[in-house]
Parts: sequence; C-alpha cells; structure tokens
Amino acid sequence: MSEHKIIIAIDGYSSCGKSTIAKDLAGRLGYSYIDSGAMYRAVTLYFVRNNVDVNNATQVAEAIKDIHLSFVFNVQRKAADIYLNGENVEPYIREMAVAERVSEVAALRDVRTFAVAQQKRMGTEKGIVMDGRDIGTTVFPDAELKIFMTADPDVRAIRRYKELAVKNPDITIEEVKQNLEQRDHIDATRKESPLRQATDAILLDNSNLTPEQQLSMAEEWVRQRTGAIADK
Repeated sequence: MSEHKIIIAIDGYSSCGKSTIAKDLAGRLGYSYIDSGAMYRAVTLYFVRNNVDVNNATQVAEAIKDIHLSFVFNVQRKAADIYLNGENVEPYIREMAVAERVSEVAALRDVRTFAVAQQKRMGTEKGIVMDGRDIGTTVFPDAELKIFMTADPDVRAIRRYKELAVKNPDITIEEVKQNLEQRDHIDATRKESPLRQATDAILLDNSNLTPEQQLSMAEEWVRQRTGAIADK
C-alpha cells in the first residue's frame, strides 16, 4: 500500500450500505473505520435512557457534559464497538427506539458540535474511513476522496427491514419505510450540517450493486488518488 494515507468520507441516506462499504474499504486498506452514526445513536440512547427533552436547551447542554464516547476494537466482530460512559452499547443503538429519535437528536447544535469536534480529532493522523451525513461537507471538507451513497427507497426499506426484523419480529416494512422517509426529511432539512452531496463527491447508487461490486469501485477511486492499494 502507498505510504500516502488519505481521508475517505462516505455520506448518504440511511440504509444505503454506508457502513458496509466503509468497513470493507478500511479493512482492505488497513485504515481505521469510524462510524459517526454510531456516535449520534449512542448520544440518542443516553437521551432516551435519561429522558432528556430535546426542546430544552439547558437539559441538552447538561447531558452532553455527562457523555463520554469511545471506540474499542472487538476481536470477535473484527470491528470497533462504541462505548457510552464505559458501557458497550453496540447491541442497543440499532433498536427502533433509537432509530425513531436519532435524526432529531443529531440535528441539535450542541450535539453536532460535540460529535464533530471528536471526529475531527480522529482524522488528524489520516488513514481513516468515516461514514455519516456531513463528513465530506462539514467534518472533512478537504478529504481526498468523498463518496455520496444513495439507493432506491424501496430497496433501502427492504434492507433495513431485514436488519430490524431479527430483533423486532413484529415490525412491518411500512413502519420501516415511514421511519426512513422521516429521517431523510429531517437530515436533509435540518439547520445544522444538513445531508447533502459535496460538490466534489462521487455519487454511488448501489440499488443494484453487490457489496463486492461497490467495494471494487471504491478501491479504484482510492487507486486514482494514492496510486496503490493494500495488497491483502
């Protein structure tokens, strides 16, 4: 692999497979993978558990002071788990109770300021792949490679339903699709760092692509920017 390490920013809509391609690409390159969405989900979990009123600025500001997030590599999963105040909350942040509120919490100025500051620090050494909603526009506007992911809404709903149904067998695909539509609207219209494609980002519609196909495309884009890719 080239010694020239870069920052790779992957943005896009919910259930477009951002985490899948980000993790696969990081593994292929020997880079660190940072799931920014997990950070917002962990904050949301804290808010849910502690009944924090998102409309009460004082409550939100005080809650942020009590939140400490960290990533710890999980050997069994071969990926990093997110820890909230010392607790591994990876099993809880994907639940519907969090999914229903994460966009609302992530839209808060104090929450975004808190998360973005941590994300920027993580990128100081480069050699990272980070996915989210505003990585290429706000967190790393100078990232050497930016990818913006999208997919057909029905395809996204099916993907998300299959993921959630494992732990929530009573959930319906209609509920999932409605949740995705609501999150898309909040993410794209929020005042703080709205979801949008950076002008220099490559659009990747993976509605009809396999994980292997999209990874191959991303690897080629990395080659174009570094001249080499990890030989693994």
